[in-house]
Amino acid sequence: MTLRVAVQMDPIESVKIAGDSSFALIEAAQKRGHTIYEYHVESLTLDEDDRLTAMCNPVTVQRVQGDHFRKGEPVRLDLGRDFDVVLMRQDPPFDMGYITATHLLERIKDETLVVNDPVSVRNAPEKVMVLDYRRFMPPTLVTRSVDEARAFLEKHGALVMKPIHGNGGKAIFRIPADGDNLSALFEVFNQTWPEPHMLQPFLPEVAEGDKRIVLVDGVVAGAINRIPGEGEFRSNLAVGGSATKTQLTEREQEICDVLGPDLKRLGLVFVGIDVIGGKYLTEINVTSPTGIVAIDKFNGSDTPGMIWDAIEARLAG
Repeated sequence: MTLRVAVQMDPIESVKIAGDSSFALIEAAQKRGHTIYEYHVESLTLDEDDRLTAMCNPVTVQRVQGDHFRKGEPVRLDLGRDFDVVLMRQDPPFDMGYITATHLLERIKDETLVVNDPVSVRNAPEKVMVLDYRRFMPPTLVTRSVDEARAFLEKHGALVMKPIHGNGGKAIFRIPADGDNLSALFEVFNQTWPEPHMLQPFLPEVAEGDKRIVLVDGVVAGAINRIPGEGEFRSNLAVGGSATKTQLTEREQEICDVLGPDLKRLGLVFVGIDVIGGKYLTEINVTSPTGIVAIDKFNGSDTPGMIWDAIEARLAG
């Protein structure tokens, strides 16, 4: 099966190929003989005939940083008629621009397979979908009220506060048990973001790592343990964390067994979940999940191939 694939992504010029999941997916698609185009979300256009188009560049890739791609001339193509698959891979923020793109891509659902499903992506921002699985989460408060946060602090001690639509470990703060920075943080957060914010007890186990587990069509593909860098409590690779080889605990496997069928049903083909201390589910990443390059490095696996197998199976079915 050869496919025409459009990848909605950040500029390929800026990709750091050593660990970039989107590049790995494009590279794997190219090896299968698929034709790849890249486009940027800003070029999406819904015309007067209700056709969704974008300015697309044909692209080929090679694993040489700085010389990792070749682009053809841009052409405006119909995402419904001209492609078999659209990969929605641009990074958050999960803002109104991101949400509007999911609404537009939803309009081609009867013609083209969009991965991940734009309706499910819209309904499942990282720190919101996870609330459906509270039994696996640490105690969690979502609020804009400093008084509610202070009561939560008194009950649980030191906290972590983060924007509910944040990504990549950005703007995550630790609040000590005495709460000396709580009011100041709420002033900044409430001025910066219109939505409520998320607070959870600080988990000392984070020093031992924050596990990223990747599921492909609901099945575990592999995992890495992300260790915080020197002087950090955040373990995200984007903020200096390092990856190590790992295995799932029984609790983590239980979490995956519960989530897997739901993810598959919702058309969430490529998902990364985060678990701390072998037991606390903190995020379900569906917008532009990462981690597959590191997983394959440690395990000798082929996660991009698994993702393309899942995509091809959906198209064949």
